[in-house]
Amino acid sequence: MGLFDFVKEAGSKLGGVAHDAINEEEDTISGAADIAPERVDQLRRENIEKTFSESGFDVDSVTVAVSGSSVTLTGSVPDQVTCEKLTLAAGNQFGISQVDCQLAVENPEPQAQFYTVQAGDNLSKIAAQFYGNGGKYMKIFEANQPLLEDPDKIYPGQQLRIPGE
Repeated sequence: MGLFDFVKEAGSKLGGVAHDAINEEEDTISGAADIAPERVDQLRRENIEKTFSESGFDVDSVTVAVSGSSVTLTGSVPDQVTCEKLTLAAGNQFGISQVDCQLAVENPEPQAQFYTVQAGDNLSKIAAQFYGNGGKYMKIFEANQPLLEDPDKIYPGQQLRIPGE
């Protein structure tokens, strides 16, 4: 698919095990805020892989590599929708500004558009912009599941898939 930019400070922060590991390491080194960049890369990679797994994606043939704020996805996926959702799942992580999607798509189809959520946006407003009808917001919500859990919970800087009509 190519290279995609994301808002580095938007997105879900490292949570659960990754967050705890960073905080434990900070405590272990007397509160120093400096953690080895390699360790941060490892934690981000693990968090992205956990997001993939918890979202129910079959990612046995997908490799995630993190270097600083950049993620590279390699391997293969069955379809374009999975490719796009994995790209968004990786990019919508706090601290990630770029995803280089090098995934091979076994059954290619046209790409959906991506949209960056702005302050004041909601899915109805976005649906009105793309489809001319705010009532079609569920189409956007469904196109972003399981990454979105609630149509009312989107945030500025988040990237969404906007499928064609």
